[in-house]
Amino acid sequence: MRSDPQLRPLPRLIFASRWLQLPLYLGLILAQAVYVFQFWTELVHLIEAAFGNQDALATLVKSIGYKAIAIKDAADNVIGYEPIVKLNETILMLVVLGLIDVVMISNLLIMVIVGGYETFVSRMDLGNHPDQPEWLSHVNASVLKVKLATAIIGISSIHLLKTFINADNYTQQTLMWQTLIHIAFLFSAMAIAYTDRLLATPTGKH
Repeated sequence: MRSDPQLRPLPRLIFASRWLQLPLYLGLILAQAVYVFQFWTELVHLIEAAFGNQDALATLVKSIGYKAIAIKDAADNVIGYEPIVKLNETILMLVVLGLIDVVMISNLLIMVIVGGYETFVSRMDLGNHPDQPEWLSHVNASVLKVKLATAIIGISSIHLLKTFINADNYTQQTLMWQTLIHIAFLFSAMAIAYTDRLLATPTGKH
């Protein structure tokens, strides 16, 4: 039986250079750890604010960029804002959407770390591991690209929803640009999926 020929030194070096990506994926794992810390910090502040902690409430209000009802003078100029003394539905909704946003970005990181490592660095040889993601069994650069585009649309949708809920604190130009950027993401994902479908379609029967 004939064995595969050994790679020459230069091709071997070039092929081994894929391991240079390993520190990048390890760095993304550390970034995900930071997101986990951020998630629990926001969650603790939310629970404390629900029980009347004013410092936690102030931290949440500042983090989400929320402002209370404006106080205007006779000339209709804003001279201040009504004090926020308790957790209201809008603040709660914005904080929860922020937590969902963190989870979706974490999911995106997992797809990049696991899918990217499997596609570009080395096989994980998970075999029949019960926790193996369903999509990992047929992952490739094209599938990963479509999944990432879909995940980015989900994240963009959450950001856009947060902006609309807190629309009073944004200018009309900001709202317009965020909407246009979200639409651009949608069309980009559709174009990627359509291109992938064209590439996967047989050219025809002979």
